[in-house]
Amino acid sequence: MSAALGVEDTERPATAGSGFWARARLIAGESSKYLAASVAALAVDYGLLVTLTEVVHLHYLWSAAIGFTAGLAVTYVLSIKFIFRERRFGRGAELAGFLAIGIIGLGLNELLLKGMVEGLGLYYAWAKIPAAGISFMFNFVARRVLLFTARPRMGAEVGDG
Repeated sequence: MSAALGVEDTERPATAGSGFWARARLIAGESSKYLAASVAALAVDYGLLVTLTEVVHLHYLWSAAIGFTAGLAVTYVLSIKFIFRERRFGRGAELAGFLAIGIIGLGLNELLLKGMVEGLGLYYAWAKIPAAGISFMFNFVARRVLLFTARPRMGAEVGDG
């Protein structure tokens, strides 16, 4: 199973559970790389949010949308180049799915910001921190499950490997 995943399991001899452990290591590695990519994207996102709001005097929700979109571009490039090794679709469909998930994430981010700023009275720059954390979790799980997994093999049984 490890070879089918593109993962070499050289640390342990093959056992009945080696597919599980190879998969667990793959996901752990991807999660940590995705976190690093998200920190880079968040720096772009947050920098644009504050700069566009404070210097250009855009409404914080417009600034947040622009920053989130720029961060989305950073995340996509890093995801396809350095993070996810498995692909379910071709590049065009993958990009469309990535953008669709990003748009949902953007909507989630905007709703959270608006709720925290206008509902709870938080400063927009502080409200961005929990909004970013929630958006990160949604985006990672959705992208990992829907886009960056290997296509199911024909005839593979549930629990195979």
